Amino acid sequence: MWLFRMYNISTFFWEGQYVCEINRSRYSAYLLHVHVVFMTKYRRPVFGELHHANMRQYVAEVCADFGAELKECDGEADHVHMLIEYPPLVQLTKLVNSLKSVTSRRLRNDFIDLRAAYSKPVLWSRSYFIGSCGGAPLEVVKKYIQNQRG
Repeated sequence: MWLFRMYNISTFFWEGQYVCEINRSRYSAYLLHVHVVFMTKYRRPVFGELHHANMRQYVAEVCADFGAELKECDGEADHVHMLIEYPPLVQLTKLVNSLKSVTSRRLRNDFIDLRAAYSKPVLWSRSYFIGSCGGAPLEVVKKYIQNQRG
């Protein structure tokens, strides 16, 4: 009844459809994705398309420094969404702090309009959203675990 199959350690199938490659290290196999959302300070609508284009580049660079990979990055005038694939050794709070500080500093340095939007050197709200994603839905995993005893 289990809906996904692993034909070998590096290929992941869901309901018979190819989904993605599983990452491997010496003693583990993993597939970790996280959805991250940052909001601008006071939810001010300060971003345009050019801001988002530069932000994608900066986020990708920070992710690479952590051994992670940016899969998707986009947003609206007052927030940005990021989908990041990361290895198990990455501490997500450190990744988030680095993403917030680097993108804030570089965007404010590159765009005068962002500096003018705030009286202090800030860009992001102190809060953020982070959620794990990918893999099988929780109910499917629960049923699989419950059916393990035969």
